[in-house]
Amino acid sequence: MRAFYYIMLLLIHLLIAAISRGQTNQQTDTIRPGKGHLLTGALKPGLRQYLVYFQYPRHSDRLMFWYWMRDISIKTRDGVKYFAISQHWYGGDSTSYRKVYSLNTVADFAPVFHSETVRGKTSSYNWTGRDIKGADSVEDNTSKGFYLPFSEPNLNWNLDIETFEMLPLGEGRSFWINFYDAGLEPPKYVLYKVTGSEELTLMSGEKVDCWKLYSEGSSPKGPYTETYWISKQGHEFLKEEDSFSGIYRYKIKMPGTAPDLLPRFESY
Repeated sequence: MRAFYYIMLLLIHLLIAAISRGQTNQQTDTIRPGKGHLLTGALKPGLRQYLVYFQYPRHSDRLMFWYWMRDISIKTRDGVKYFAISQHWYGGDSTSYRKVYSLNTVADFAPVFHSETVRGKTSSYNWTGRDIKGADSVEDNTSKGFYLPFSEPNLNWNLDIETFEMLPLGEGRSFWINFYDAGLEPPKYVLYKVTGSEELTLMSGEKVDCWKLYSEGSSPKGPYTETYWISKQGHEFLKEEDSFSGIYRYKIKMPGTAPDLLPRFESY
């Protein structure tokens, strides 16, 4: 009887140890400026280009395409370093075109300025950890009178690709990211989970081991899911696959052989 008691006690200790190890492997971090651990050194300057396409399963004879260009540089103002990120989104006609420019501190990726031009109309904002307001200095700014106070600092949701490249990804890790989409409803925390690993095969045949980052939620159009593939070694955003309202969206990073299109446009 005593032997049985000791065996049961040992099994209970082993079970508790196993549960503790499992809890140790599960780590959830809060990410926002001033909190969390974005690896800003992982975000390298340079041009990134993405093929973005939509699949409508009910229409087997068509796809819809976009082409995104995102150029990152570092600028210094009054001794402070900033990421300056320029975006150009191209579709099948001029109404699809979007131009975006953002400034974020290199220290913690805190948003400072954001401007978007869509269908010829520009919305520009000055952004701090306390509030966001329309930029008075930008001519013909359609959001000049906009103002929204914040309860805490947040990150620019328009720069989610860049944010994901700076996350300290790892097995069992999750992140509550305080994102805000300029000019829309107030900021909110969104949960992103590392769900495992997968190898992607590049055009050269090289295999790249990636973390899979996953998020799900609901929107006015219904539930959605998003999965991102980010390389383990280089923190490189290589692929995204989303589903919402019966539609699938894919983002694929183009290889370095893709030409820089901007110099060939007469004006942009």
